[in-house]
Amino acid sequence: MADFKIVVADPTAKNIRIVPVLVVGSPDLPYDEKHKEQRELVQCKANPKLIEMINPALGVVTIRIWKNKANKEKVNITAKVVEDPSLDIQTVLVPEALLREKLGTSQAIGEIFRAPAFQIRVSGPEASRFVGLKIGDRIEGSVIGLKNVVLEIRGGSDLAGFPMRIDIEGPVKKYVLLSSGPGFRPREDGERRRKLVRGNTVSEDIVQINTVAIFAKT
Repeated sequence: MADFKIVVADPTAKNIRIVPVLVVGSPDLPYDEKHKEQRELVQCKANPKLIEMINPALGVVTIRIWKNKANKEKVNITAKVVEDPSLDIQTVLVPEALLREKLGTSQAIGEIFRAPAFQIRVSGPEASRFVGLKIGDRIEGSVIGLKNVVLEIRGGSDLAGFPMRIDIEGPVKKYVLLSSGPGFRPREDGERRRKLVRGNTVSEDIVQINTVAIFAKT
């Protein structure tokens, strides 16, 4: 049965505004196996004015916490943001269980910004909707819980990391002579190599599908 990691890029995420915040763990926000397996994004809460400042077009944010500034070790939390007017403008609530798992504490200093990209896993009926689609095809964002957007497939790869190519027809795996990517990075001008790649069509052998969010016109 198909099981895909869907990577979603937000093409409008330019000039990202980063806001320092106090990250506080809330026992009322759920964190369970589906979140750990990336089958559903965790939820966070923030003041509406803070959400307006960072302007997450897809409603998805990244919360970055420096675990150890000396060696630049950090923890990134990607979450769907929900408005909570009762919160201070520089306070963000996240699941307490997640914060304790990642940092061993119930609050920390961090920063929040709109997520330029994120990933989520799909299986079963949702994953089957991707099978047979080609690079360039589009599918409703509702398949992964996004409203008012469609996802345009831009590429993907299999378990071994062999990339899909738009110029190879079908759900195949074959050796082809390449002079450029994906699948080959020439070190010299005119260099060509025979490389193993995937075709332009999604099959159950693909594990990662790269997409771009296309927003509905208003």
